[in-house]
Formats: sequence, structure tokens, C-alpha cells
Amino acid sequence: MTETQIDAAFAAMDAAPQDDAARLRFYDALASTELYLMLTEEPTGEQISPEVFELQDASFVLAFDREDRISQFAGRPVPYAALPGRALAQMLTGQNIGLALNPEVAPSEFLMPPDALTWLSGTLDHGPEEREARPERLSAPRGLPDSLITALDGKLASAAGLARAAYLAAVTYDDGSQGHLLGITGAIPDAQRALAGAVNEALVFSGLEAGVLDVTFVEDTDILAAELARVALRFDLPEPPDPKEVVHVTPGSDPDSPPILK
Repeated sequence: MTETQIDAAFAAMDAAPQDDAARLRFYDALASTELYLMLTEEPTGEQISPEVFELQDASFVLAFDREDRISQFAGRPVPYAALPGRALAQMLTGQNIGLALNPEVAPSEFLMPPDALTWLSGTLDHGPEEREARPERLSAPRGLPDSLITALDGKLASAAGLARAAYLAAVTYDDGSQGHLLGITGAIPDAQRALAGAVNEALVFSGLEAGVLDVTFVEDTDILAAELARVALRFDLPEPPDPKEVVHVTPGSDPDSPPILK
């Protein structure tokens, strides 16, 4: 059976239980992956009714990172909702329900207690903050860990069609503060919030403090765009998917509107 992103991240975390970076990479994979949540009945609009099991004296819902894994576990066709891990964590927070991930069907089977889901949801809620300072001087990025560069590359690669390119540079602002700036060009206006959130996730799950990386959206005609292209590290985003492909809207597909428990 093909190893999934969650399988690989779990194996790395399991092999190094004291490695905070490995643990963060696992939670990043969990938040980013579409999970298949077992239901008692077909979804009704945005309302879903998960199967809840009592395991180890606690209540858990069951979710799988591949559609065939939920079928393998159940041994029969069952209703399910496909939603990102981040939306599932947000939905379950405050319900005193944990998550049983890939039980009995994968090496990444894992029980997440309710407090772990609360931590994950709270971590993802710490979104980017706006600032008024203007870039005064740009240069090549320096001193950033490879883990952040890799995380940024992965997050931007998953945002196919939402923007054209991103440029990472060291920056000095007009108020004298310094840091790093990610300038994004060709962004769809409605996607700017999602893109900023994805960059924030890359920062959080790299284990770095908030505020290390700022995000700005730049027009191609802006002088800042030309300066970024000259000195920055460039990330090219994939082309958008074929517009002929049918897009199925499922409960939880909008991370800002998680499904509602019945």
C-alpha cells in the first residue's frame, strides 16, 4: 500500500518522540490533509452526524486519510464527509471528543485526545496580523531554517491557481524594524486571506515565533515587485486545475465554515 503524507510524518514522529520539529510536521500534515470522517448517515447540508465510539474510556470519532481505508475498516459502504484536518479539529473543539486516526488499517493509527485537538485548533486560530510599516530596503533572505523554506514550498505548491509566484526576501522597514517578507504576485483577491493563512501555518509548524515572516500582496506594476524579483528567493505556484474538472463541495471544504455536529 502506498505510504501517505500522514504515514510518513507519523513514522518520523514515532521514531523521535522527543523531536519537537517532527511532532509539528505531523500536526501540519494532519491539518493539511483531507480526512474521511465516518458518519451515521448521509450529510444534510452543512450538518453531519459522525459515528462516535467509546475507546479507552473516552469518546472518539473515526477519520481516515484515504477513502479506501475507511472502506477497509468498515468492511462495507458507509457514509462519510471529506474535510480538511484543520476543519475537523475546529469542529470537535469544545465537544470533549477525540480523534481516532486510521484505526486498524495503517501504521499511522493514532488516538488524539480532545485536548490535543483543542491545541491544534487554537494553534491554527492564531492568524496573521496586519502592520502599517512600509518596506524600505530588501535583500536576499538570510538565516532562515531549511524547515521553513520546505514548509513554504509545500504550502504554496498546494495553492494551485490562487496566485502566480511568491518572493521571499529580508526586509528593513521605514520604522527601522527588520525581518523577512513574502511578496505574493498575481493573487486572486478572494484567495488572499487563505494564502496568508497558509503562510502562517508554514511559520507555526516550523517551530518559529510569530512575526518572523510578513506577507504582502503585490501588483506586477508595483516597484516593490521589481525589487523582489531582483533579490528574493522565488516560489512558482502551480497552474490552476483544468476548469473542466467538476468541483464537489462537501461539508467542511470551506475552512472558515466548518461543518456542524448534529
